[in-house]
Amino acid sequence: MKTFALSPSSGAGTPDVAGFFDPRTFSVQYVVSDPATRQCAIIDPVHDFDEKSGATATHHADELLTYVKEQGLEVQWILDTHPHADHFSAAQYLREKTGAPTAIGEKVVEVQKLWKEIYHWPDFPADGSQWDRLFAEGDAFPIGELEVRVMFSPGHTLASITYMIGDAAFVHDTIFQPDFGTARADFPGGDAHQLWQSIQDILALPDETRLFTGHDYMPDGREPQWESTVREQRETNKHLAGGVTEDDYAAMRDERDSELPMPKLILHSLQVNTLGGRLPEPEANGKRYLKIPLDALEGAAWE
Repeated sequence: MKTFALSPSSGAGTPDVAGFFDPRTFSVQYVVSDPATRQCAIIDPVHDFDEKSGATATHHADELLTYVKEQGLEVQWILDTHPHADHFSAAQYLREKTGAPTAIGEKVVEVQKLWKEIYHWPDFPADGSQWDRLFAEGDAFPIGELEVRVMFSPGHTLASITYMIGDAAFVHDTIFQPDFGTARADFPGGDAHQLWQSIQDILALPDETRLFTGHDYMPDGREPQWESTVREQRETNKHLAGGVTEDDYAAMRDERDSELPMPKLILHSLQVNTLGGRLPEPEANGKRYLKIPLDALEGAAWE
């Protein structure tokens, strides 16, 4: 199975994009680097977790650190596109290893407020202070000589953002590969109409913009893929092509989502990811414990 691919820079102002696929969670991590300065950002890193044994590990995050070292890169940012519902974020671990600041979209505070109630955390500070920087729509910052622009992309979650870096857009869980379609919008705080608008904003980017997705589910058993272009998505995405309207899309999305079971790690992941990728603090016996609320996601489909 292909678990690594490099999408090279096409010239000045465009990044090298190294993608790392995690078969356990179907997630893609990225190291995005400026060839001119060797500075880079890590996007959506995975902290390994085995729900059967409760074991945690840093195999995939360490793979990123090995790549950074081998390529002579310097990590400037550790970026998450949204609070993930299907894997733990390794942002805090990588911050400790590299000293680079962590960041996410500013609307994460709304997600924190929602999940604070679900987890019954009365003393939890739902203020985004768990990250070093919160980004808003239109914010810009550099990675070496590359400019990064932030697009607010809600719908899949309240807090989802897209990072536009040169000719590359990191579109997380809005659009998947054309043969799989688009993201679900039924998580707490999700909305199909908002997701439609976020997708339209992405499809308004230049045709040859490289789009990098947050997951790939390998329909029909094909090899993992995570790169496409705006043109390819507009012309061939199974949920978007052929004159689909917003109402058509929202109706399809709502019907489809009502039949999907929740991700198996949603209740595990959000209590780590709303803390910026921090695992629970050890208790008196030195062990860490997750808190799983029962019957918290009413109406979710059963497998």
